[in-house]
Amino acid sequence: MTKAGFSVPEFCHGVGIGRSKVYELMTAGAIRFVTIGRRRIITDSPAEFLARVADAGRA
Repeated sequence: MTKAGFSVPEFCHGVGIGRSKVYELMTAGAIRFVTIGRRRIITDSPAEFLARVADAGRA
């Protein structure tokens, strides 16, 4: 079973970018997430996000 959601620190570690950049990308709509209470759970896996960014760079 694959993981359904990632915390911001887990996502940062998986992608290799900082927390501020992750929040910036979330605000811009580049990273999909849900809010549960005060927590933001990222529904993209780091691999999915990197693949999408790589595909956008080739377009």
